[in-house]
Amino acid sequence: MTSAASGLFVGLKGRAGLVVGDEHTAVRVGSGGVTALATPVMVTLMEAAAVDAVAAALPDGQQSVGVRLDVDHRAATPRGMRVEAEAELVAIDGRTLTFKVTARDAVETIGEGTHVRAVIDTARFDQRLAKKTAAAG
Repeated sequence: MTSAASGLFVGLKGRAGLVVGDEHTAVRVGSGGVTALATPVMVTLMEAAAVDAVAAALPDGQQSVGVRLDVDHRAATPRGMRVEAEAELVAIDGRTLTFKVTARDAVETIGEGTHVRAVIDTARFDQRLAKKTAAAG
């Protein structure tokens, strides 16, 4: 299925990666006591890969925001090892985009699952944020 409002189509892929440093470990980000890649960092890479997959296909004034994530973190990755995340757009339902996401290190698949993003109008989104900020006063 293709979105009529943009260049989106099922099969688009994106990637993101990093070499695990101290700042990416569970003990450093507060998600556990181990010196291995933190789950929140893996999740961030998966989201970045999804953003990468569709950013160039969205019209000016639109972007995607994360709305749901369901992943398993299956294996630990030590400091110094590279991690690569890949996202593939597998479904388009109006403004809702569903991705298959996977993360791998040099040895194995360390995580996988699904990620859902919504296409938003950036100006309208910013207006809603400003209104909310003013209401919180």
